[in-house]
Amino acid sequence: MVGLINAVPPENLEDFKNVFVFIELRNGELSRPGLEMIGAGLNIARKANEKLVGIIIGDNLEKLADEAGSYGCDIVLGAEGKDLKEFRTMPYSHIIGEFINEFKPNILLIPATRNGRDLASRVAVKSKAGVTADCTELDIDLNGRILLAKRPTYGESTLAEILCRRHRPQMATARPGIFKIPEKEEGRTFQKDIRKMQIPEEMMGKEIIEFIPKKSLDLTAAKIVVSGGLGLSKPQGFAVLESLANEIGGVVGASRPTVDLGWIERDHQVGQTGQSVRPDLYIAAGISGKIQHIMGMKLSKNIISINTDPNAEINQYSDYIINDDLYKAVPALTEEIRRRKEAKK
Repeated sequence: MVGLINAVPPENLEDFKNVFVFIELRNGELSRPGLEMIGAGLNIARKANEKLVGIIIGDNLEKLADEAGSYGCDIVLGAEGKDLKEFRTMPYSHIIGEFINEFKPNILLIPATRNGRDLASRVAVKSKAGVTADCTELDIDLNGRILLAKRPTYGESTLAEILCRRHRPQMATARPGIFKIPEKEEGRTFQKDIRKMQIPEEMMGKEIIEFIPKKSLDLTAAKIVVSGGLGLSKPQGFAVLESLANEIGGVVGASRPTVDLGWIERDHQVGQTGQSVRPDLYIAAGISGKIQHIMGMKLSKNIISINTDPNAEINQYSDYIINDDLYKAVPALTEEIRRRKEAKK
């Protein structure tokens, strides 16, 4: 399935070059979704024989710019100021819009986080560009000019390929947890352009006296995820999964139906409308395997499914299958792991 975004084209498309990525910061550090954008952008930039340009916005950016360069950016553009320490839609979109006007990127990638989705739509409007949202695949055509942005559609049963032939920059947001973080290379040579920014007061909005971040669970960074579905039959079932997760150094995930029922908080949701994960080990207990969930965890290195239904769809994606009652299998597994750990002491 192919879609085309049409808009009033700029005068000369050839004036637009290089791949730009917005590297989102969290708690004063490069975020995992931001690093994933470097990985996605680096692949495209090398194929197109162009430069990868990373954009960072915040305060005290010198060390962060060096880190972004070590992950593969050829150029790091920074906008720093005390008022930019925390994400604010209006000034951030204004700054990126100014960078677009000055440098004319061919492609701009933004992570599809809460802040990234907010930012991308505003930047697209400012630049009179289209944006393909929530992409799971990003590539470049053989000529190195047209972004091939693919996103799930029709309940994630198919991928739509969206092309923007007539306008620049070509913009896309990319789903976190899908793209690989590139290898870090200390001592890489790259260019750095960090600018002190003064943002007009009317753009800053209300004064922030104190910023209290909401505590949220980042499943994308977990090496082990133990998820539960409707097969738990009751919210208390997540305590059983948590015991296993604690023993093996993992975190608890969930399918959407359990979240909708209020059995567990939404931060734990894995899938199309939750978080996409690619841990070393994914354990799915009582999860049937609807495509919306599969799309969020199928890139896991090893998948174990625990289900009484031998024909459950998730079995098709599993490396190991435990066909048993999870309330027997999970406690037994937890106890065996605990016993072996004690034996090693």
